[in-house]
Amino acid sequence: MSNASILVVDDETDIRELLEYNLTRNNYAVNCVGTGEDALREARERIPQMIVLDLMLPGVDGLEVCKRLKNDRKTEHIPIIMLTARGEEADVVVGLEMGADDYVPKPFSPRVLLARMKAVLRRRDLVRSEAADSILKAEGLTLDIQRHEASINGRPLTLTALEMRILSTLARQPGRVFTRSQIVEATQGVGVGVTDRSVDVHVVSLRRKLGEDAGLIETVRGVGYRFAESAD
Repeated sequence: MSNASILVVDDETDIRELLEYNLTRNNYAVNCVGTGEDALREARERIPQMIVLDLMLPGVDGLEVCKRLKNDRKTEHIPIIMLTARGEEADVVVGLEMGADDYVPKPFSPRVLLARMKAVLRRRDLVRSEAADSILKAEGLTLDIQRHEASINGRPLTLTALEMRILSTLARQPGRVFTRSQIVEATQGVGVGVTDRSVDVHVVSLRRKLGEDAGLIETVRGVGYRFAESAD
């Protein structure tokens, strides 16, 4: 999380200086602006990893900045922490509904803001990691775990939840042999009453659905199954 680029947006010079000092000390790369117009320009040109955004800005206010950024595909992914004055509860609700990630009321402790920033960045990294892990590609096979979509060489596959888990377990580690017991363990919570014996039945079903690519699931006699390694 160190060296993450942060765009600070506040029309008060002392607030900008306070944040720049504390964030720089904590190894963040900081860029400060004082207007909503500048915030929109900087966010689109430099794509920061987070924006600390004051709601009370001259001209284009913070809520409008948040709205425009979240409606722009280039910037919609940027986490936003709002800085709010007391009595702005309604604006906080609107901002969160627009997609802001958190808010910190003024006056605030820099340590509290830093803690909230780190928490938001951790959540962002976790979401990215989960999204990356949910897409699996191997030997023409594509599995989107979160969407429960599968295809082989562009041809859609209709898989049950259990078949998806078995296939993804094998395909994540091509060449590794999985015993039937290991496959059962990997599918716990997906199917009811999955046993060593029923694994064979599900593999038969998977091979049938894979058609001419059925050979991707190899039998290792007396042990279990593996996903074929690339010949390259």
